[in-house]
Parts: sequence; C-alpha cells; structure tokens
Amino acid sequence: MNLDIRPARLGDLEALVRLDTVAAHDARRAVQIQGWIEDRFCHVIEIDGEIAAYGVLHHHFFDCGFIEMLMVGERFRRRRLGLRLVDHFQSICERPKLFTSTNRSNTAMHALLKEAGFRESGHIENLDADDPEQVFFWLCKR
Repeated sequence: MNLDIRPARLGDLEALVRLDTVAAHDARRAVQIQGWIEDRFCHVIEIDGEIAAYGVLHHHFFDCGFIEMLMVGERFRRRRLGLRLVDHFQSICERPKLFTSTNRSNTAMHALLKEAGFRESGHIENLDADDPEQVFFWLCKR
C-alpha cells in the first residue's frame, strides 16, 4: 500500500466532492472545498493513487492553527487515516497553538483527538440543535 499525504490540487476537487458526505446534499460544500484548495489549506491522503481522506488546516483562528475539516471516505474509515492527517497537521502547524472542534456526539473524533494529545478547551452552543460543538486544543512542541 502506497500512502501519501500532500497538499490538495484543483484536479482533486471532483474526488473530494465525491468523498465528502455533506457535498451530496449541499452544493455550497463543493465551492468551499475549491476555496480551501485554492488557499492551500487542504491536504489529502492518497492511497495507491486514490484520495481516501482530506483535511483543512488554516491559521486564522485568533492567529492560531485550526483544523477546520477532517473527512475520511467511507470505504477507508477505521484505518487510522484521520489520526494520520491530524499528526500531519500537528507537524506543519505554523503557530504555537492548534485548535479544532467537533460535535459533542462525535465520540469517534473525541477518541481520535485524545489519542493525538488534544485536550478539551470549551464548547460552543447553538450551532447544531441539542449537540454543542466541543473545542479541543493542542500545544505545539516547537
């Protein structure tokens, strides 16, 4: 198995839209993904030439790193690819602090973030009904 983590390219857009579970019912997501690619925030995991996962890291969350998106294709889940992307983002974060968030109900992501060394850093109410957004923090070791 040949696994590569690399910045996304515009030629990846169609594959990323197919992989993304939100894009199937929200056309705005494709535009959002294209913007992430153009801004060079989007990174992909490619396995044997096929895009298996993608993530988005930017540095405009209170001048800290922020993992805005982490999406693993359904066929590739439970192979620790999400953790590989988080590890990658930890290694390239340009600020001393890295944040991310997920719904309180997303226990798989909570476990992944705990394994990656993140700790809880508060929550945001009223984004999704009855499912607060939990914020997580990791101190970059630079």
